[in-house]
Amino acid sequence: MKQIQTEVNIGGLKLKNPVMVSSGTFGYGREYSKFIDLNKLGAIVTKGTSAVPWKGNKPPRITEVNGGMINAIGLQNPGAFAFIKNDLPWLKKFDTKIIVNIVGKTIEEYMEVASILAKTEVDGIELNLSCPNVKEGCLAFGTTYSGVKEVTSRVRKIFDKTLIVKLTPNVTSIEEPARGAEDGGADAISLINTVLAMAININSRRPIIANNMGGLSGPAIKPIAVRMVYQAAKSVNIPVIGMGGITNAEDALEFIIAGASAVSVGTANFINPSAPIEIIQGIEKFMIRNKILDIKELIGSLIMN
Repeated sequence: MKQIQTEVNIGGLKLKNPVMVSSGTFGYGREYSKFIDLNKLGAIVTKGTSAVPWKGNKPPRITEVNGGMINAIGLQNPGAFAFIKNDLPWLKKFDTKIIVNIVGKTIEEYMEVASILAKTEVDGIELNLSCPNVKEGCLAFGTTYSGVKEVTSRVRKIFDKTLIVKLTPNVTSIEEPARGAEDGGADAISLINTVLAMAININSRRPIIANNMGGLSGPAIKPIAVRMVYQAAKSVNIPVIGMGGITNAEDALEFIIAGASAVSVGTANFINPSAPIEIIQGIEKFMIRNKILDIKELIGSLIMN
């Protein structure tokens, strides 16, 4: 059998394979580099980065639940300039694409951090319009066609590299925000982010999370994510990056068959730091076993009943 091809193209950005790591679950890569070879990843998506440092929410801000976890970190980060000084030079040592997830509380803040990163060697940005645990911004822009289109189009004017828009699942219809991203000039969309959730301490009768609510991630949300990726992929002509509860190669292949051109591994990293590498290897074994020469043969190959 000929050598299989796993390379994918995400808005002009060529990845050696379709497996990325999700923002907020991989930091800036340093901790995980002790466990896995970062060179083998298709791309690293950094934790959410703002123009200036953010303190995040007060603790407790994470709790385990059946089938996953709820977090309300609040996008704590040291800011774009600290990332550029301390983390970007280190990340550039690896043969993998660097995508920076960016956040803001106003459209102007999104534009500011995008402008800062446009002058650097990052390969792309992921515009986070989907954070359920920050009181300002994000969800205010990310739930409608017009809101997504406006933020995307204004960032697009000042950032000429690969622009990915990350969408929230906390909407009635995913198709409208997806089309807003495409019409605003996005090169790709990624989904889903966490699902708004709550856990309660029955003894104190208070929410476990200090923020009251947070984002549910992990295997529990995978069926929701697969459905939304399918719907989004059918509604736009730009690549879709699927995520949400992926723990193994079979999970990743579901997203790819549903229409995702790439996948991103998140919460599984906390359980098994080797998960992304095992998923890459599992996809390759599946392709060999089924005599599939090119990963593109699998993308969007779902046969509906």
